[in-house]
Amino acid sequence: MVCFCPYLTAVIGQTMELELWPGLVPGKSTEKSAPIIKPNRGDEVTRITNITDPTLRIYPASVATANGMGVIVCPGGGHRHLAIDKEGYEVAEWLNTLGITAFVLTYRVPDQVNGAIQDLHRALRLVRQSAAKWNIHLDKLGVIGFSAGAHLAVLADRVSSKPQYPTVDEVDDLSCKQNFTMLVYPGLLTKGPDDRLNPDALPGRDTPPSFIFATADDRLAGSALVYAKALRQNRTPVTLHLLPEGGHGYGLRPGNLAAEAWPKLAADWLAQLAD
Repeated sequence: MVCFCPYLTAVIGQTMELELWPGLVPGKSTEKSAPIIKPNRGDEVTRITNITDPTLRIYPASVATANGMGVIVCPGGGHRHLAIDKEGYEVAEWLNTLGITAFVLTYRVPDQVNGAIQDLHRALRLVRQSAAKWNIHLDKLGVIGFSAGAHLAVLADRVSSKPQYPTVDEVDDLSCKQNFTMLVYPGLLTKGPDDRLNPDALPGRDTPPSFIFATADDRLAGSALVYAKALRQNRTPVTLHLLPEGGHGYGLRPGNLAAEAWPKLAADWLAQLAD
């Protein structure tokens, strides 16, 4: 097994930053540059954009609590930016408390959905390449996505059986299939005034078990409901939770009932998968 250490770019406390692409990213001819931090909105959320060098920030679970599971975290932001702390780093730290090694993905934005799919596929392969290093079982690697990050998780899994970029190295011989998917206030999975499922999100025969959480007062809640119905019709295991209130974009920060509810429900669901 080849370790991905050559691509490590930094060590941040107990976390590490991993560069996904050793050279230019697929389809790009320009050099990589640092992401741009968007102006603060006064809501204590760090938003980054202009991602030209996609990375994974690795949050290893402690040896004492590690349960063999790994989760790649896809922050949301409408495919325009990434709410990197609220829906990324903070989620990874929560996953660590469950004994899960987490990987926060900074995927390409703005408006680069196909590139973001490539980034997620590459991330899944890189984690599988060094699964033993992180004490992760090959069949217990999943993805959690928020809003547009949930949209990315669904689209990426839908095309996981077909190459989405030219082979870079031996890492790309590995599977980019998710073993489970978690969608928290997903968006962009429907189109039209009647909330029809986007054909790109139609479940397939190998769509993995899914956990979905949303609230009825979220204007994008149709994505959760319609996709859950499609999974049921596809006979794919699905767990759907819909609370009356909570809105959209709350992460797991205190002060919002939905933000306080979904982590408990998700932890129970994950515990069942870990057994």
